[in-house]
Amino acid sequence: MTQDPLFDLTGKTALVSGASRGIGEAIAHLLAAHGAHVICTSRKVEACDAVAAAIRERGGSAEAHALHVGDPAAIESLFAELDAAGGAPDLLVNNAAANPYFGPMLEMDLGSYEKTVEVNLRGYFWTSVQAAKRMKTKGGGSIVNIASVNARRPAHGQGVYSMTKAGIVNMTEGFAKELAAHGIRVNAVLPGLTDTKFASAITANPKLMAVMTQLIPMGRSAQPDEIAPAVLFLCAPASGYVTGACLAVDGGYLA
Repeated sequence: MTQDPLFDLTGKTALVSGASRGIGEAIAHLLAAHGAHVICTSRKVEACDAVAAAIRERGGSAEAHALHVGDPAAIESLFAELDAAGGAPDLLVNNAAANPYFGPMLEMDLGSYEKTVEVNLRGYFWTSVQAAKRMKTKGGGSIVNIASVNARRPAHGQGVYSMTKAGIVNMTEGFAKELAAHGIRVNAVLPGLTDTKFASAITANPKLMAVMTQLIPMGRSAQPDEIAPAVLFLCAPASGYVTGACLAVDGGYLA
């Protein structure tokens, strides 16, 4: 566990959505390594159980809960459960995302559209609302939204996904203004192409990767543990005067 007060999360509880793998898993491990008790959530609680167990094996503190962020009732139920246990989060990382469709926007079916919006936009919003209400009573907190470079530069074949990520950026800035007076900071991280299962349609395709790496000045995709430190910074005392920021971690893609 860290002894650096700028990055010490001892005594804090962090809820991480989509923590079963990829970027969310890396975030959960890093926050725990810096002293936070981490609530790992995803639709598949078994996978989160494994992540929480791995954190505990390394000397950290973690628990696992099922959470489908596309279901507002499920979000409310989880927070009620945490309230009953006295474990409302001080830190929230909205990371769970959906991208069920790849192709022209004109050909996207309504079901895929609704799923993308429900998880990526409504889910982030309603989880933030529930968390912020608790943070107000605790005297402050930090919310970090995982958006995407697609928020700034829509990607081919990912029009609606990109649209929801742009909405997350705007939502981040809106909440930051409203919640600053309550000691709650709200920021976003915009990852570039990252080597995860979620992005495997690109990273596992040599032709697409050849195109993408030409657009990334660093010439490669990121690993999940290269995204997580930006989240740690925005959760920690080191970023105490930072709110409404959208930090790109993208190898120079947006430069």
